[in-house]
Amino acid sequence: MELAFLSPLYERPGPWASVYVDTSRHTESTPQERQLTARAMAQDLAAQGADEATCQAVRHAIEELRHSGEPHGRAFFARDGQVVLDPALARSPQRDWAQWAPLPRVAPLLELAGENPVCVVAYVDRKGADFELRSALGRDDAGGVTGQEWPLHRTSSVDWSERHFQLRVENTWEHNAAEIADALAVSQEETGADLLILVGDDRERRSVRERLPQRLHGRVAEASHGAGSRLLDEEVEQIRAEHVQERTAAELERFLAARGPGDKGRAGAVEGVPALVEAAREHRIDELLIRPDGPDAHREVWIGEDPDQLAVRRTELKVLGEQNSWSARADDALIRSAVATDAPALAVTGPGAAEDAPVGGLGALLRWK
Repeated sequence: MELAFLSPLYERPGPWASVYVDTSRHTESTPQERQLTARAMAQDLAAQGADEATCQAVRHAIEELRHSGEPHGRAFFARDGQVVLDPALARSPQRDWAQWAPLPRVAPLLELAGENPVCVVAYVDRKGADFELRSALGRDDAGGVTGQEWPLHRTSSVDWSERHFQLRVENTWEHNAAEIADALAVSQEETGADLLILVGDDRERRSVRERLPQRLHGRVAEASHGAGSRLLDEEVEQIRAEHVQERTAAELERFLAARGPGDKGRAGAVEGVPALVEAAREHRIDELLIRPDGPDAHREVWIGEDPDQLAVRRTELKVLGEQNSWSARADDALIRSAVATDAPALAVTGPGAAEDAPVGGLGALLRWK
């Protein structure tokens, strides 16, 4: 999961209100239930010491969802009477809850918002492609591209002129595939899609895939439908789930292989809170791996005002020259450090995960340059 969208949460000091709300139930009484939820979350924050302005900002934000049809849920992060960020969730939280703490409670987003990839589905044929954006909130038109329209069909003749015509057909196909690949790459950049799904005949899908930029090759999946068909929601969900499992398994395998010393005698990965704290302070985290049920995820660490002011013990921060310090969960503190260095994070869950890796539930692939 790319974490850049969390940057606004670290531009100001805490404490922060973090609230997760389930919006999956929709009945005649939903508006009243949401108002009750809003009141309960505001009261819970107040009991934890949140200021009145922030409590009311959260309450009003939740009340605005009373007529919302969002299928899963919403998270709210607020301070000083303002909701700073309110991402939609791709999965429903198990319950509504609120927390007032020095750092925003963002680690649950890795599971609730980060493992349901936004997709661009490309319906490909020889004339071009239509793009459709699929996300947790539904589907939207995402444009498309129209290529050359003539000539598009082969003939069965072996006459020289017909062979020349067939060569022009091949050129038309190649031109259109390149146009589709270029437009699809632009659509991915504009939408921030995590996954590209190619739908169409085998040859057209393969031609487009081969022409996509190298950076997108790991984000492509294919559907065996013929040209002109449309994917059902459950088919997209299955492709999403398979993509997430494959990526989790691949990243975990890369992590396990990197734990030993490399060519220069340096490990390419670490696990455990002390090693991760050291890596975070030195800006060496390249990708953060979090197993949400691991015991180290909620282990206490100490933080200062800056993301690299992080320590296992409070006294360490004083040695580093930091006069102000607060206790925080290890997972949230490490995510703050990852955001500051543009490192992604991955929730290690599901069929692709191992019960004992990373050890303790927290690990990281390292950068040494």
